[in-house]
Amino acid sequence: RRKVREAVKRRAAEPEPAITEERQKRRKVREAVKRRAAEPEPAITEERQKRRKVREAVKRRAAEPEPAITEERQKRRKVREADKRRAAEPEPAITEERLKRRKEREAARQRAAEPDAPAITEERLKRRKEREAAMRRPENAARLFDSAKEKPVRRKPGGTEPEQPARARAERLPKSDAAAQARASTYPVQVGSVISEEGRRIERPRRERPEVPEGAKLVREVNNRFIFQTNNTYFIERPREERFIIDAREVYYEELPRSRQREVVVRSDRTRIVTIRNRWGDVVRRVKILPDDREIVLVYVEDDYYDEVLEWRDPGLDLPPLDLDIPARDYILDAEWVEDPEDYYTFLDQPPVEQVERTYSLDEVRRSARIRDKVRRIDLDIINFEFGSTQIPESEIGKLEGVAEAMQRLLKENPGETFLIEGHTDAVGAEVANLALSDQRAEAVAAALTNVFDIAPENMETQGYGEQYLKVETQEPERENRRVSIRRITPLVAPVASSE
Repeated sequence: RRKVREAVKRRAAEPEPAITEERQKRRKVREAVKRRAAEPEPAITEERQKRRKVREAVKRRAAEPEPAITEERQKRRKVREADKRRAAEPEPAITEERLKRRKEREAARQRAAEPDAPAITEERLKRRKEREAAMRRPENAARLFDSAKEKPVRRKPGGTEPEQPARARAERLPKSDAAAQARASTYPVQVGSVISEEGRRIERPRRERPEVPEGAKLVREVNNRFIFQTNNTYFIERPREERFIIDAREVYYEELPRSRQREVVVRSDRTRIVTIRNRWGDVVRRVKILPDDREIVLVYVEDDYYDEVLEWRDPGLDLPPLDLDIPARDYILDAEWVEDPEDYYTFLDQPPVEQVERTYSLDEVRRSARIRDKVRRIDLDIINFEFGSTQIPESEIGKLEGVAEAMQRLLKENPGETFLIEGHTDAVGAEVANLALSDQRAEAVAAALTNVFDIAPENMETQGYGEQYLKVETQEPERENRRVSIRRITPLVAPVASSE
C-alpha cells in the first residue's frame, strides 16, 4: 500500500502526458454517462414514451422465435411474394392466344368481384330505347359499304367484267389478324432492313408531282394538295406528310434504284421514320427505327410489280361484293351513342371482316373503298366543325379522349399499328371544294390526336373523300354526312408476322 501511495504521488507530481484524440473522446463519453446517471431522469413526454415502447416491442419480437404461421396467412404471403417477383422480372413476349385468354380471365374476375348489376332505372331504360331507335337505319340511309356507293367504273373499250366468285361464309369473319392474313402468309414474308439499300443523297424533292400514271388526270391544286380525276371519280393527294417533319431534328432524302425515293425523318430522341415511295409517289415501305436500332414495320408491300404498272388500278375490282350477316352496329360504331370508352378499344381491336389477299400499299387502301371495307370503322359524328372551317373548336377536342385512349392502348400492345382517319362532307357545295375541305378536316383531327394526346403521327394516315360516301342519301345539309371516321388498317398494310 505504501508503494501504491508513493506511485500515486509521483504521477500527481509529474506533468500529464499528451492524450490522443481517441482517448480524449472516450473519456468525455464516460464522464457524460456518469453525469446522466447521477442526475435524476427528467419527465418523459408521452410521445417519447410511446416511441420507446414501440422500439422495445420490436426488439422483443426480434428476440422471440417466430410463432407458427397459419395456413391462410402463409398462403397470402406466398401470393404477395409471387406478385413481387413477377413485377420485378421483365414480362416475356405474350402470344396472341395467351393474351386473349388472360383478358378473358381478368374480365371474369372483375365480373365475379362486382356486386349484382343494379336494377336499370327508368331514365337509363329510356336512353337505351332512344339509342336503339337511333341506331336503326333510316329509310333514306345510304348503302352500308362505301364500295357500294361508288360510281360505275368506266372500262376501256373491249374490256370484260372480271369474274367475282362467291366465297364461303366461314371465311368472312376471321378470328384474328393472323387468321385474316392466312392466305397472304402461305409463304412467310422476309422483311429486310429498310436502310440496307444504298442511296444517293438528294435535295428536298419538289412539291410538284413528277409523273401522273395513265388513266389519271390532274384537275387542279388546292391548298398544297393535288386533285386528280380517275375512274370517273375525284381523288385528292398530298405530295408529302408535313405532320411527320414537325419538330424533327433532321430530314433528308435519298434516291434509290428503280426511280424510288427514301425519306428519313430524325427525331430529337434519335428515333428515325423511314419512308420509301415508288416512282408514282405511293408509299410502299414505312418503318420506325428506335434509338436501339430495332425496326418496327408500319407499312410493307412487295413493290417489284410496280415497275411494270403504268396506271392506278383498284385492287378491289377483282373481289366480289362484300355481303356480311352481322348487324350494322357491329360493323360501324357511332361515337354519338358510346357510353363506355372501353367500347372504342374493343371495337378497334377486332380483326378484318374477311380474308386479306395480300398486303396493300397505303395509297391502294386510300383509293380503294372495297379494300377499306375489309375493316370496321368508327364514325366520330360527335366532332362539330364550324361551317366551311377546318379548325376543331377547343370545346370539341375533349370528345376525342375516349378514342385516343383506345389508340394508345393498341399502340402499347403493338407499336406498328396504323390508323386511317377519313374526312367526309355533305353534298352541299362544289364536289372539288368539299374534297379539299374534308381532307383538311381529317388532317386537323390527326394533328389534335398528336398534339393533345401524344399519338405518334407516323401511326396515322389521313384522307379526305368529300361527298363521295354519304351516310344519308340527301343533297340537303345533313349533319351525319359531315363526319370524320377512323379505321385500324394495320392488317391491310403490314404482315402480322412483322409485329411479332
